Amino acid sequence: MKIQKHILLIILIVFLSVNATSQNQKSSVADTETKVEKKDKKKKKKKRKKKVRLPEIDLSHWKVTLPVTNEDGKPLEISPPEILDFANIEAAKPYMYIDSTKGAIVFHAMPTESKTKNTKYTRSELREQMVPGDNNTNWTFAQGGTMKGKLAIEDVSRDKDGKYHRIIIMQIHGRLTNEQRDLIGEDDNNAPPMLKIYWDKGKIRVKTKVLKNLNATGAELLHEDAWDNDEGFNFEQEVGFGKFTLEVKVSEGKMVIVLNNTEYKVYENIHMSKWGIFENYFKAGNYFQTRDEGAFAKVKYYSLEVKH
Repeated sequence: MKIQKHILLIILIVFLSVNATSQNQKSSVADTETKVEKKDKKKKKKKRKKKVRLPEIDLSHWKVTLPVTNEDGKPLEISPPEILDFANIEAAKPYMYIDSTKGAIVFHAMPTESKTKNTKYTRSELREQMVPGDNNTNWTFAQGGTMKGKLAIEDVSRDKDGKYHRIIIMQIHGRLTNEQRDLIGEDDNNAPPMLKIYWDKGKIRVKTKVLKNLNATGAELLHEDAWDNDEGFNFEQEVGFGKFTLEVKVSEGKMVIVLNNTEYKVYENIHMSKWGIFENYFKAGNYFQTRDEGAFAKVKYYSLEVKH
């Protein structure tokens, strides 16, 4: 009897030991499964967050020109308030669209027959409108202004020599008032661009206008052929295809260009002073600088802000 009791006791101890081990294993597996589920949920939440990222750009004071023609065969333009719904405009979708994973507006351009007057190149580019829908209200250097953007080149084609095509990504464009236009007998209000900022083979290059005759005054200054291009300036930093910031600050007789808050180029000279005769407006986006067949460029703007 004692032997039987002893055997039963051993069997009971073994049973309890196996059962406890099994419970621990189940508990461990359950804990592991819970952790995996939590990680999966976190990943899903991150993915959901990425899908709803939007650019920090208020388009209520911008119109866009796209590399596609309208019903009259002219470049398609979308002004406020219609531009606020650009993502749902079928004609605009291939050339201006939201990348919700990056939180940016993509400006896509390529050579087409959609060219604006006085140029051979096409664009997917914003034009500032101080009064929404109106091109006739602009600003002078004396009134001043600031444009700041965060952007990146998403993709761009190469020429036959393997070099990347150039893109103008920001501008300050001059404009004649109606009175100035009539005074010099022009048929439109177009004036030269005082500033062109290029993405040029991974670097930022700046071009401005300079007077041919420093003694020119009055109506002489209003003619486009009174102005020439300067030699240009290259910032030292190479931005490549990474994200970078550009800021343009204008005041009377002065223009400052800032790259990534670290490099500055200051223009403060007679050319800037004399330019004060013109009205101006900011431009930003993708003004593509080639007619090569099959060429293209995509520029992403994450943020864009203008102050006056």
